[in-house]
Amino acid sequence: MRAYTATRQNSILGSCVKAIGRALDAAGCDGAALLTEAGFDLKELEGPDARCPLVKIERLWRLAVEATGDPAFGLKVTKQYKHTMFHALGYGLSASSSLKEAFERVQRFSHVVSDAVGYEFFRCGDEYHFILLPVIGVPVESVDALVGMYIQLCRWLIGREFSPVSVELRRPRPAIIDDFERLWRTPLRFGAEQNRLIFDSESIERRLDTGNPELARQSDTISTQYLARIERYNIEARVREVVTLRLPNREPSQKEVAEVLSMTTRTLQRKLVDCGTTFKEILDETRHSLALAYLSAPKHSVNEITHFLGFSCSSSFTRAFRRWTGMSPSEWRDGTSSRTLRSHRRLATVSVEGRSQDESF
Repeated sequence: MRAYTATRQNSILGSCVKAIGRALDAAGCDGAALLTEAGFDLKELEGPDARCPLVKIERLWRLAVEATGDPAFGLKVTKQYKHTMFHALGYGLSASSSLKEAFERVQRFSHVVSDAVGYEFFRCGDEYHFILLPVIGVPVESVDALVGMYIQLCRWLIGREFSPVSVELRRPRPAIIDDFERLWRTPLRFGAEQNRLIFDSESIERRLDTGNPELARQSDTISTQYLARIERYNIEARVREVVTLRLPNREPSQKEVAEVLSMTTRTLQRKLVDCGTTFKEILDETRHSLALAYLSAPKHSVNEITHFLGFSCSSSFTRAFRRWTGMSPSEWRDGTSSRTLRSHRRLATVSVEGRSQDESF
């Protein structure tokens, strides 16, 4: 079985975050306030392409459970899900010609919604097994919401009375499971080896009158294009992260970074070309931004910064810095200090003038 490990790039569509906010409102809590407390900028959640980092989702789920005191809060979030929330994938699922096709579509395009969960879907005798593989750090309530969402998807497509053969969850058994039993209407097993939905093959393979192959193909095309955009962003971010971590020792090679990312040098090079950049450009840009940050902090000497950026000697760092800014590192630092001092003087003058005006009343 594949293992999934969280990375800094794991993210989820902003529409799913907003659904948690609506569920909090429905539970009598202040959803907007809790979203803000979890670190979300509400304006950044707007738009069909808005995405949010996994670390903030973890914090939001924790705050939500604390605020509601509801061990089955994830199931309540499911009620806020609509197929239109899931970008093109939602339309592809609605247009699927069978539940089998729908779950195969989830397995292929799930990262459109979030890359924090992987899936396995296969036939096993007279059953179909659908396994959820969340990365480390995904809260159990989030898995509850996902399982509920897929049961809801089945009911949208083949009828409200449908239920899976059984549901297995890795999470510990909650103190109260009434909502799980009432909403899912299927045998439950907690503390299982994996998160699994089991379906009968007849229901999964049944042809659906609502199937629309042309719409499904169009949705798949849009999903493919959207995933390509996400991949372009992620590969650049991942390369920058590895470069930043390796620079304090020495300048990392493209081969070394490729090995860390579990790909060949040629594959990494091709992916970066597809993004319109190169490894050399990312290395140079990363060094440039780090150099400005280090030089802004007077505690680091130029020799220390040379080491932090993986340059072999100070003269190499100075040549690179002149290329970036037209100045030497020392000249840039001296200019920054002068600009900061002038700024502080201006602020002090404004402050004194302000106090004088206040005291005149």
